Amino acid sequence: MPSLMHYLFVVPIFTVVIFILFYMFNLYNDQSLQRLNITNTLVLAKVCNSFINGKTSFLWENTLTVSGKSCKEYLLQSHYITTTLSEEEAEFPLAYAMVIHKDFETFERLFRAVYMPQNVYCVHVDEKATTEFKDAVGKLVGCFPNVFLASKIEPIVYGGISRLQADLNCMKDLVASKVQWKYLINTCGQDFPLKTNKEIIQHLKGFKGKNITPGVLPPAHAIERTKYIHREHLSSEASYVINTQALKTPPPHNLTIYFGSAYVALTKEFINFVLHDQRAIDLMQWSKDTYSPDEHFWVTLNRIPGVPGSMPNASWEGNLRAIKWRDMESEHGGCHGHYVRGICIFGNGDLKWLYDSPNMFANKFELKTYPLTLECLELRLRERALNQSEIPVQSSWYL
Repeated sequence: MPSLMHYLFVVPIFTVVIFILFYMFNLYNDQSLQRLNITNTLVLAKVCNSFINGKTSFLWENTLTVSGKSCKEYLLQSHYITTTLSEEEAEFPLAYAMVIHKDFETFERLFRAVYMPQNVYCVHVDEKATTEFKDAVGKLVGCFPNVFLASKIEPIVYGGISRLQADLNCMKDLVASKVQWKYLINTCGQDFPLKTNKEIIQHLKGFKGKNITPGVLPPAHAIERTKYIHREHLSSEASYVINTQALKTPPPHNLTIYFGSAYVALTKEFINFVLHDQRAIDLMQWSKDTYSPDEHFWVTLNRIPGVPGSMPNASWEGNLRAIKWRDMESEHGGCHGHYVRGICIFGNGDLKWLYDSPNMFANKFELKTYPLTLECLELRLRERALNQSEIPVQSSWYL
């Protein structure tokens, strides 16, 4: 039989172990969801609220897939909104030019978040993208009558003229669309909306037919972008833009070059001007050997008096994009994800900042790296959109 000393040793040890387990359970109670494959909206909402309250990260698995499904199954199971939600939205359709090159899953979330049946969407896929990526996008696009691939595609070089040309290719296609859209918004595959379709429309209406092209006269660091000749380098190993240090000729038509956002909201009348007016055509030609021409092209043309919807005296207003730049941490409080090319890839700790933002969109996101950041934004956005609906809400529209 065990001795009395044995019991006196084992009982205290067992008690200590039970106490530690109880303490750990309570300490990490909110983290007990970490390994769940969360599909319940109420659970997701609880998780999202925990981030706002400063709690720790969670693991997450919740994917969409178009592969192996009929379009009807895909739309239903992926909770796409398939009917226009209000008369205001029906009377104010939007056009989207979406330029993408990688990370299909992140793009798919962006697309689902902005998709509405009364709008029209052009998707430009980088010519250099993988066959797998192109096939996935093609299958997605094929499920929607108001979505199409750009008729002409470019091999896109970061910072080169090809990025601007991709936008223009989609814009030309969208102008020819039968949809009588009011504004065109351009996006990349790592954007995500912070406003519902109805809220975006109401924001755009406030500009009364003016184009939104945030920008100013070029600061010192941006002057060399248009001062020197730049060349795109494209190969199978890498693609980039080279500064040749050779001076450029002055801009055509004595235009004043501005510096601003590559992401804009434009009227159809302005885009027709861009496609057909000699000043715009000549500026495009002149811009082909500049660095990141999409950051001066739109804003420069929109500052010309008399151009359709122009805003000659505008500055950075517009609230188009929420972006955390590395060199502006004193203003935004830091990035809770990580930086790529000086721009924050948003993490879960950035959710409150994003929730509070007045901007229509935010950039940038990576679904695979910070999945819950997108999940929480999309849940919040969808709930708001359905609450704004003027028609009966279908059960499949809830996430």
